[in-house]
Amino acid sequence: MKKRRYKTAFILGAGLGTRLRPLTERCPKPLLSVGGRPIITYAMDHLAQAGVDRFIINTHHSPDKYSKTFPDGRWKGAPIHFRYEPVLLDTAGGLKNIEDLLTEDETILCYNGDILSDIPLQRLTEGHEQNRPEATLALRSSGPLLNVDIDEKGNICDMRGTLEKKGAMTCLFTGIYAVETSILGHMEAGRIESVVDLFLRRIVDSPGSIRGTVIDEGQWHDIGSIEVYNKLNANLNRTGEYQ
Repeated sequence: MKKRRYKTAFILGAGLGTRLRPLTERCPKPLLSVGGRPIITYAMDHLAQAGVDRFIINTHHSPDKYSKTFPDGRWKGAPIHFRYEPVLLDTAGGLKNIEDLLTEDETILCYNGDILSDIPLQRLTEGHEQNRPEATLALRSSGPLLNVDIDEKGNICDMRGTLEKKGAMTCLFTGIYAVETSILGHMEAGRIESVVDLFLRRIVDSPGSIRGTVIDEGQWHDIGSIEVYNKLNANLNRTGEYQ
């Protein structure tokens, strides 16, 4: 059977949302309402435009809220598979934890569940196809946190200054990325690990296996504070656009 490409997206929805307390004390951050609908539904619409027709969402904090928000397990006809984590596994651990759901997938898109964006995802998928690395990260050349170093060839050479390898450009990591499911073979089941740590290990063990595509078009917002949340909510309620 031919494996499908870019039909499945993994949306990270299991975080505790500590930066938005008390709003998130009884509600996962991706389910907070912005513009009259859950934050995560903007991600699903964005991904659907790129051809995704199946969503996998990991859960941990208040998992029942997800089933109440999506009682039929679908969004605009596309199925949603929820994977509960009794112990929070972090971003890479959460990805490894859905391995059994990805037997039909060669490449998937991953997307943080607490961001709002309309960047052209086609740029990401096209960039990934050119070299077929283990992962291609959507980057921006400006933003609140520039901590990804990329060289002239598009290879990521450092993240968070961990390896002390400066690149030709330092960028913001959007939390949106394409990954080959083969990268799961380099991960340990049940290990609590950030995807950044995973990428750093692969950069060291296999230089060029983690690449980046700079996409400055479109909007990108990390809902990392109550102030940002209130501003985006007000903009969407007033204009229908997140600015």
